[in-house]
Amino acid sequence: MTTALFLGRFQPFHNAHLEDIKTASKENNNVIIAIGSSQYSDTKENPFSYEERKEMITISLKKENISNYEIFPVTDIQDDQRWVNHVETSLPPFNIIYTGNKLTEELFTKANYKVIKVKMIENINGTTIRDKIKNNEEWESLVPEASLNIIKKINGIERIKNLN
Repeated sequence: MTTALFLGRFQPFHNAHLEDIKTASKENNNVIIAIGSSQYSDTKENPFSYEERKEMITISLKKENISNYEIFPVTDIQDDQRWVNHVETSLPPFNIIYTGNKLTEELFTKANYKVIKVKMIENINGTTIRDKIKNNEEWESLVPEASLNIIKKINGIERIKNLN
């Protein structure tokens, strides 16, 4: 039985995240979705709270009929040497990592985990989406409908524009 870990900040949850989780859910029995930097919100890099991000993910996956997952918070400890151990002790057991983050790939490979590098989709990442929102550019097509609706419902557009 395989349990995959997909770790991200999901600021916001976007279409590339959704595609990666779809893949992981098909290739594994279970997927643990770890929302990193879970203690942060209302900052330029982390505008959305853990609960807001969890809601974006949950509703998006429900619309895709994906149910073999669990979502957990993982706090940021700002210590690469202890990061893998921190993740291991914060979550149920997992044996495969799905990531597009080079540092995450390096740290978990060094800890002898099987790491599957996800294909990055050009111009779909949280920073680009937040910048597009801030600059009044089209961003809505880069996120699932659930993320779009939640961002609008919580005044996330204004929040991002007002954060420095």
